[in-house]
Amino acid sequence: MCRRCLALPTTGDSHLSQTSHFPVYQPAQAEENGGQTHSRPAIMEQPPSPLALPEESRLALYCRNSLRRLESIHAKKALMQRAGAAAAAWAEALLGEAKSASPSVLVLAGPGNNGGDALTMATLLRQRQITVITVFFGQIATLPKDAAQACQQFLAEGGQILPEMPSDTRCDLIVDGLFGIGLTHPLEGEAARQVEAANRLAREWDCPLLALDCPSGLNVDTGFCQGAVIHATHTLSFIAGKPGLYTADGVDCCGEIRVDDLGTSPDAALSPDGGRITLDTFAHCLQPRKRNSHKGTYGSVGVIGGAHSMTGAALLAGRAALKLGAGCVFIGLLDTQAPSVDFVQPEIMIRKPESVFDAILSALACGPGMGRSDHAAELLELAIAYPAPLILDADALNLLAFDDNLQTALLGRDAATLLTPHPAEAARLLDLQTVDIQQSRIHMAQELARRHRAWVVLKGSGSVISDPDGKWWINTTGNPGLSGPGFGDILSGILLALLGQGWPPGAALQAAAHLHGQAADDLVAAGIGPVGLCAGELIDATRARFNHWLREAGDR
Repeated sequence: MCRRCLALPTTGDSHLSQTSHFPVYQPAQAEENGGQTHSRPAIMEQPPSPLALPEESRLALYCRNSLRRLESIHAKKALMQRAGAAAAAWAEALLGEAKSASPSVLVLAGPGNNGGDALTMATLLRQRQITVITVFFGQIATLPKDAAQACQQFLAEGGQILPEMPSDTRCDLIVDGLFGIGLTHPLEGEAARQVEAANRLAREWDCPLLALDCPSGLNVDTGFCQGAVIHATHTLSFIAGKPGLYTADGVDCCGEIRVDDLGTSPDAALSPDGGRITLDTFAHCLQPRKRNSHKGTYGSVGVIGGAHSMTGAALLAGRAALKLGAGCVFIGLLDTQAPSVDFVQPEIMIRKPESVFDAILSALACGPGMGRSDHAAELLELAIAYPAPLILDADALNLLAFDDNLQTALLGRDAATLLTPHPAEAARLLDLQTVDIQQSRIHMAQELARRHRAWVVLKGSGSVISDPDGKWWINTTGNPGLSGPGFGDILSGILLALLGQGWPPGAALQAAAHLHGQAADDLVAAGIGPVGLCAGELIDATRARFNHWLREAGDR
């Protein structure tokens, strides 16, 4: 897989999730939102559909260099005209939602081809009798060829260009065509002021802000922004999806994302660099249960962790594994004073940690609440030697980061290894700072997977999954409700249950990440969170969503 984007310095994605309406666990009755229907100007009979693409095309992600190659391959297809038309169509749809009888648009055009796309859009909107206020930043004489032609056409048809933002006009839509995918450095000076002014006006006018191709200031390969950045409510990505739109800062900057391939069918010309995870990514593993089965059919799994004052972490992981279908769940608690039974979930078998290794396990998770004692290190060594798929999380990762012998032993494993670090744990494993991880999340996930011969999910906003060979995916489910204690333990438990039931490691990790975030989205949709969402609440919502998927699989 391509790693071009990852040499560059560099996100739950709740606004992208598609929440089905089905019963979920609801500790409290959700309030219903009663909305009034407003009549709006019928600018278009039907809204545009920039997403009228094959599913696999919408999910494919391309880095900057690959996008440049695609632009070169399709240079004869008048891409700027197509981009402008797609942008004008979505702009019209957004204006159709405005309450103004005579809607107007503020178009911000920059000094490159992104500005050309914006000017082409402005020309089309003017042709449709929509008021357009166009502000151009840069020198017209230095515009690239296609952008210069777009500017000439705009002026020839009576369009006017302003040198600065209007101060006495309110618009119903702002369009960001300032800087495109080529931007690799932080915006400063006048460029930063332009971006901040656009954000301010969108707030003051309470209007949508549509970014063309990507929000200005965002690194489309990494999702990292170091300076000023457009905070769009909508982003129209041309040709293909870009990884930076779906991870790190991109999740907060893009709003609703649509992809228009401009008629290029990119995956037919060039293999994607990565992809987004959806239900279809792992749907082949969703098999409804046979009636002729028993608990042994669904695997025995173990959790090693739960040192003094941290037993809750191991219990959460075990409870999640149980409710996601593991046949038997063993928990080895390091805390010698802990009860020998989980009074909330008595089906779980609690043992001394060394005794867990005596069971015949289908999968093992090591680390939740484990601590970093010498005893914990000894147990981690035993876990690495155990011949079953192994999940390393939390303190198991911290112990691994500072012990070369454990790292060497990990490389000698025959069974699958899966690492689930958050950015700080990833930084320790790679001897870096957390900011280094966040600046290049895809590359860091790949490096962890390569270095440890493991499947890796780098958790966070737009979790990144990498296989040992460097193939990568981004998960777009989830929301800020997951920013609390215990949610990583739940993820480990979900993953443990799927591995225990025989799922391949890659599909199990993709499904666990997607399910974990989707369950959180279901709870928020039901009025539970995101603020104050607790990890324990996620377990039953996860079970409900997973069973919903299984029923759908059985109906197909």
